[in-house]
Amino acid sequence: MAKTLLVADDAAIVREKIKEAARHAGWTIAGEARNGKEAIERYAATRPTVMTLDLVMPEYDGIYALREILAIDPNAKVIVVSALGQKNILKDAFKLGAADFVVKPFDAKVLASTIEQFAAQEEAVVCA
Repeated sequence: MAKTLLVADDAAIVREKIKEAARHAGWTIAGEARNGKEAIERYAATRPTVMTLDLVMPEYDGIYALREILAIDPNAKVIVVSALGQKNILKDAFKLGAADFVVKPFDAKVLASTIEQFAAQEEAVVCA
């Protein structure tokens, strides 16, 4: 099964860095979103293996988007990629069901490793 990633961040440079790290680790990019509204729409359309989600974005913020994505798919694997200055919002994201957190600015290897752990979980479920 192909490992697919959806990338949601309002900064184009961050989206590119995430996509580059994921491609280097053998992932297929399912799509990208520039804001929370697009993140929800693209998740519903693509149902990726894993999704990265920024917390501070236009249209809908990451918390609202996360809530809506988990309503679509309670098993969604959403990794929050955001700056540490968002601690209160981050707590809310984990309470809602975020799978993990990667701090911006991130190391590409750390990001790839974090994404990969959820692909391994998905493969274990499929094989069981």
